[in-house]
Amino acid sequence: MKPIWIVDDDPSIRFVLEKALARENLPTRSFTQARDVLDALAEVAAGEGAHQGPQVLVSDIRMPGGSGLHLLEQVRKQQPGLPVIVMTAYSDLDSAVSAFQGGAFEYLPKPFDLPRAVELIRRAVEESQREDVAELQHAAAPEMLGQAPAMQDVFRAIGRLSQSVVTVLITGESGAGKELVARALHRHSPVADGPFIAINTAAIPKDLLESELFGHERGAFTGAQTQRRGRFEQAEGGTLFLDEIGDMPFDLQTRLLRVLSDGQFYRVGGHAAVKAHVRVIAATHQNLEQRVKDGAFREDLFHRLNVIRLRLPALRERSEDVPMLTRHFLQQSARQLGVEPKRISEGALALLTRFGFPGNVRQLENICHWLTVMAPAQVISPQDLPPEVLDASSGSASLPVAAPAQPAVPVEAPPFAPVPVVAPAAPAPVQALPLAGWEPALESEAQKLLHDGLPDVWGELSRRFESQLIRTALHLTHGRRMEAAQRLGIGRNTITRKIQELGLDAPDEG
Repeated sequence: MKPIWIVDDDPSIRFVLEKALARENLPTRSFTQARDVLDALAEVAAGEGAHQGPQVLVSDIRMPGGSGLHLLEQVRKQQPGLPVIVMTAYSDLDSAVSAFQGGAFEYLPKPFDLPRAVELIRRAVEESQREDVAELQHAAAPEMLGQAPAMQDVFRAIGRLSQSVVTVLITGESGAGKELVARALHRHSPVADGPFIAINTAAIPKDLLESELFGHERGAFTGAQTQRRGRFEQAEGGTLFLDEIGDMPFDLQTRLLRVLSDGQFYRVGGHAAVKAHVRVIAATHQNLEQRVKDGAFREDLFHRLNVIRLRLPALRERSEDVPMLTRHFLQQSARQLGVEPKRISEGALALLTRFGFPGNVRQLENICHWLTVMAPAQVISPQDLPPEVLDASSGSASLPVAAPAQPAVPVEAPPFAPVPVVAPAAPAPVQALPLAGWEPALESEAQKLLHDGLPDVWGELSRRFESQLIRTALHLTHGRRMEAAQRLGIGRNTITRKIQELGLDAPDEG
């Protein structure tokens, strides 16, 4: 295990921490100033010397030769996943707040209780080890993630099909990741060097779909001023992915069947046959057998497509994959937004794992994007989760948990791609309020502001809501911010930041 790095100009602090951590079998390395730490990190990065990099960094704030806050800033640039614990005096609350805003894992007030300090460092070690595992998994970043048996079956099928260009039909609920499977099939196939072209047959109007698929000749219809290559020609030598094939218009199904049978097609308005050297992968969330019985899908086309069928499980059928996917999507969202990746607590992960995810993996990805933007602290707590998750966990789900798929029943609903509704953080205190008292008033005020055309209704009501919560908590705690934050279920730095943002004239802590 990598050592705990301790940075403090006080030799007694270093000595006490070194001995306490040694009793816990935690290795240490000590420094007297920030400059020495930065030099040591540079040596580790360059592969020089015999020392390992730190598992956790414990640093004082006020030291000669550079402050702990400056050190924190530099370390976050070099090793953003390294937990940093900042030591500070009780009177140095502003520095502690600055430390949290700079990304510190936690702060340790001096004089500190030694068992509590060791416990805090051990928690930071556990967090660091989880981050190490997440980074290794990300470094090996497979195109698909899943440890559940149902997903392993899918991976095995992709492996078995890797030497073939046979037609594949992928079934599964909307949002389960059918296009990811199609891309994986293409990437691990003899035509991997060719293009992968995807088209959602349900998203394109019927009048345009034929031209999109097969292209058109100049003058074929009004507006066709030039010849256009369709998706089949674009996919030449590669793979054409036909998503939501169950929604393809009946007359176009005939043309598709002819291409699959003859290996050639005609552009709209064309008279010369075009050869199609294309592998076709189709996908649907519908029950095609039932669509055939209903006369909405050609039986001969169904059999042409149904050469090899892969069923992709819904997320609720592989709930053990939720923690891995959550951490992956949080990392992905942070990269997209250019921010520090957020960590998620075990309690929040437990709630997500129990959630039914009617929107499947797509819904989890959206939730992680929402959390990256909206969660107030760097570590996501249960109360930071969006309303649909919290409502479901309390037994009053605002979104129904989908029942297991019944193969004999078609699902006609459009793809579910929920974007979680932005909601104030820490909804738990809100639920404790008498529902009959404040919700009708909120509804009335929202209707009034929306009717008046206020440009930022959400921001206005959120500010008023948060202001009232914080004022009430501060009044009950006689202005003690830390106690108020604890009662509200938010972090110390969060309440301090909110007080500043909202311009509340709150008394200092007593």
